Amino acid sequence: MASRATKIDELAATAGRSTVVDEPGAGGSGDEGQSLLKSAWRRLRRNPMFLVGAAIIGLFVLVAVLAPWLAPHDPAMRLLEDQVSNAKNQIPPSQPGHPLGGDQYGRDLLSRILLGSQQTLLVALLATVIGLGIGTVLGTLAGAFGGWVDTVVMRIVDVMLSIPSLLLAVSIGALFVTQSQFSVILAVAIVQVPIFARLLRGTMLSVRESDHVLAAKALGIKRGAIVFRHILPNSLGPVIVQSTLVLAIAILDAAALSFLGLGAADDSIPEWGQMLGNAQDYFDTQPHLAFWPAACIVVVALGFTLIGESMREALDPRQRR
Repeated sequence: MASRATKIDELAATAGRSTVVDEPGAGGSGDEGQSLLKSAWRRLRRNPMFLVGAAIIGLFVLVAVLAPWLAPHDPAMRLLEDQVSNAKNQIPPSQPGHPLGGDQYGRDLLSRILLGSQQTLLVALLATVIGLGIGTVLGTLAGAFGGWVDTVVMRIVDVMLSIPSLLLAVSIGALFVTQSQFSVILAVAIVQVPIFARLLRGTMLSVRESDHVLAAKALGIKRGAIVFRHILPNSLGPVIVQSTLVLAIAILDAAALSFLGLGAADDSIPEWGQMLGNAQDYFDTQPHLAFWPAACIVVVALGFTLIGESMREALDPRQRR
């Protein structure tokens, strides 16, 4: 717990410093006189890691949006069922019209991979948005009020951070009587809440000591106006950046829950983690059934990680040179 919490606090402190814009003539940097966002974008455009990540995610989103038109067949139809032999452990191989062959039920594998991207994107986005929303509320309460409110919120966050994220997600998902995509989304979202809450709280504490906030206090501006006009807007940037990294974690956690059987029971709507779980009985003889969904999960998670790390480095004042 201590290591995760300490890492988040260090990120919050760095993020708080990164909200300060370089003054013209400060020296030592090629970004003098530029706003933080402009200088960050300048570095991002030159960062190969960011460009690779953006290309991966751009392709992933495009495939997810166009999946119904790109998929050659209905992913639920057992078009190749006559080629399935459970006795011989045989499934449909690659053939004209079915480039990746079929799965253990005779359904077109390529169509299921393409349509599965929609469910993966939906789960990751909704879980991240919900986690971001709840975490923002808790972080704002802790950072704005302090005192006993801060103590209560942070102790809850510390308890959640003390539990490994995947174990916590599995525990939450197992509480639902009926497993569904909603249970997966909610379980993954709750796991992300303490990350956003602690990061936002730490960033707000750092921004709270900046000159413009102290000047607003000296002028007698009410605390609510200071929080929502000065502190919170300058603290949200690092949290938004962190959400790109959390998207990668959300994809992996959602896939893990589906693999363990805690996702939707109906596999007529494909999802990569669920496909990976259904293929575990065929690892030895038909490894490609697991390879394709696993490769998609890894590549997409890598794309979000590359973008998130690039954005965090671009917004870090220590990286300016």
